[in-house]
Amino acid sequence: MQHTTTSPGLSAKKFFYRDDVAGIIFSLPFIIGFFMFIIVPMIMSLGYSLSEYNILSPARFIGLKNYIKIFTDDPLFYKSIAVTFYYALVSVPLRLAFALLVAMMLKQTTKATGLYRAVYYLPSIIGGSVAVSILWKRMFASDGVLNRLLAVIGIQTDFAWLGSTHTAIWVLIILSVWQFGSSMLIFLASLKQIPVTLYEASWVDGAGKWKQFTRITLPLLTPTIFFNLVMQMIHGFLAFTQCYIITQGKPLNSTLFYMVYTYRQSFEYFNAGYAAALAWLMLIIIGLITSLLFLTKRFWVFEGEE
Repeated sequence: MQHTTTSPGLSAKKFFYRDDVAGIIFSLPFIIGFFMFIIVPMIMSLGYSLSEYNILSPARFIGLKNYIKIFTDDPLFYKSIAVTFYYALVSVPLRLAFALLVAMMLKQTTKATGLYRAVYYLPSIIGGSVAVSILWKRMFASDGVLNRLLAVIGIQTDFAWLGSTHTAIWVLIILSVWQFGSSMLIFLASLKQIPVTLYEASWVDGAGKWKQFTRITLPLLTPTIFFNLVMQMIHGFLAFTQCYIITQGKPLNSTLFYMVYTYRQSFEYFNAGYAAALAWLMLIIIGLITSLLFLTKRFWVFEGEE
């Protein structure tokens, strides 16, 4: 009777070539990084949010006092949350509308379509950079490009757009809308998935462009609109760079975004424990808003099987 023996090296090789083991090995860098840079810092920040911590000295546990202070003794919290809500609820719909408009324009393929798509997507890549924020700040200064362009058409003004409580927030909103490229590409990909036969059939039935848009395009785009709405709403509530570089919350805290206020508490006032509580509160707010969007999904998102 013959016995077959398997060498240890061959067994180890077969072990590492198994699909499940290979998948775990290739996933390990992400899993380790996720735990080290996401989960562990979140747990630490939760502990700091329940402590008095000024970065320079050890944390001292104080329970829920930071959270109580936020709601009872911090008027800037209410100001920053109001400014952030206004910014997100205005800029996100405008950005999505503009992105959909440009996607409809780029739906037709030409020789220059690839170039146009790259050009329109470019603001999404560089729009959040410090350099663009500084450039944007100069454009809307009293001696900036905008006032010079107005002078060309006969409107002489040295109006400081960033110095008015009524216009400063709109400078940031316009910058946000300008960064529509990522949403535009997602809309464009979804538009190309709509069957052409639907438009042809509706055209035969006498439907015009507007009816085709409202009865075919928009309903079939609602899943994509929902995805972009959720992602861009989260991005809007976490906006930081543009405000910090361009206005720093001025004038009179009219552009004080929530994340800029959280940053100030931590790195300017050294109230790291209080800043951690603010950060966790924002996480709860974003979670509630996202949950609300998902609850309304069944009323307006076309799932295909309906």
